[in-house]
Amino acid sequence: MVMRAAVLREFDVPLLVEEIDRPIPERGQVLVRIVASGVNPLDTKIQAGKAAHARVQPPAVLGLDLAGVVAAAGADVTDFAPGDEVYGLCGGVGDLQGSLAEYAAVDARLLARKPKTLSMREAAALPLAAITSWEGLVDRAGVRAGQKVLVHGGAGGVGYVSVQLAQARGAEAYATGGPASMSLIESLGAVAIDYTSTSVEEYVRRYTDGAGFDIIADNVGGSTLDASFAAVRTYHGHVVSALGWGTHSLAPLSFRGATYSGVFTLLPMLTGRGREHQGDILREIATLADAGALRPRLDPRTFTLDTVLDAHRLVASGTANGKVVVDIAG
Repeated sequence: MVMRAAVLREFDVPLLVEEIDRPIPERGQVLVRIVASGVNPLDTKIQAGKAAHARVQPPAVLGLDLAGVVAAAGADVTDFAPGDEVYGLCGGVGDLQGSLAEYAAVDARLLARKPKTLSMREAAALPLAAITSWEGLVDRAGVRAGQKVLVHGGAGGVGYVSVQLAQARGAEAYATGGPASMSLIESLGAVAIDYTSTSVEEYVRRYTDGAGFDIIADNVGGSTLDASFAAVRTYHGHVVSALGWGTHSLAPLSFRGATYSGVFTLLPMLTGRGREHQGDILREIATLADAGALRPRLDPRTFTLDTVLDAHRLVASGTANGKVVVDIAG
C-alpha cells in the first residue's frame, strides 16, 4: 500500500509531494493515521541543510510534531489500540520518518493520548515546544511554587508554553519580548518586559530587588543567553537553554555561583534512549491542557500537504502569528 508524503530529495530544494510505501508497524511501534503536523523553525533549517545536529539523510520525510489516530499496533504494544487519538514528537530527524505524510510508524514510547479538550490541530502544535519547556523548567531546573521565572522570547513557540508551564507549577512568570509582544505576554498573566527599552540591570532591579531570577529559560540564544548569566539569582539560580551553542563567557554565571543546563529535545529520537520519558511528559502536558492550564497558540492560516511549501516559507519568514500547522487528513 502507498501513501502521500512531502519528501526531501535534496537539501535546499523544495519538498516533493509524492506517493511512497506506507510503513508497517514493527515491534513496539504503532501506525498512526496523521491528521495534523506541526511546523517548527527546525523543520525549515533541516530542509535547507542547515541543521547538522538533526542528522537527516535524504530522501526523508520531515515533520517533528503529529496528532492523529492509531490505525494499527505492532507486537508488544499494550498502551494503544486502533482508534486511540494520540499526539507526539514522532520523527523527522535521524532515520525516523516525520509527520508530513498520511501515515507514520512511531515508537509507542514517544506518544501519549491526545488531550481531550484540544483539537487535532492544537495537539499537533504542542509536542516539541511542550517537551522542550518541561525538560528545561521541570527536569533541569525543578521549577516550584514561589520562584520567579524569567522566560526569554515569551511570545515564541517554546516561550509561550514555558510561561504557562511555570505558572501551572506555581511560579511567578516574567517574559521578555519586543513591543508588539507585550499584550500577548500579559494576556497569559505574566509580567511583560520590553527588552528593546529595558536593560538587564533595570529589570533585575525592578522585579527582583537586584537578587536575580530563580530560573531563566532562554529560547533566543546568542547575546540573550549571555544576559541570562548576568540576571540569574546569586547562589541558587539556574539558567536553561535549548540554544546554548556559540561562544559564551561563563564568568558572569560563575561569579553569581549559579548553574546552567542545556536542553537537546531531539536526543531520545536520535539515540533511542529516554523515549519513555517523552511519552511521560506528554501525558503530564495533556493533564494540564485538560485542566485549562495550558493551551497552544495557532496561526489562523491553514495548509495541506499540497501547500506545505507555503507553510515552510511562513515559518522561515518569522512572521507567523502562532504555531503553523499542516492539515494532513480530515
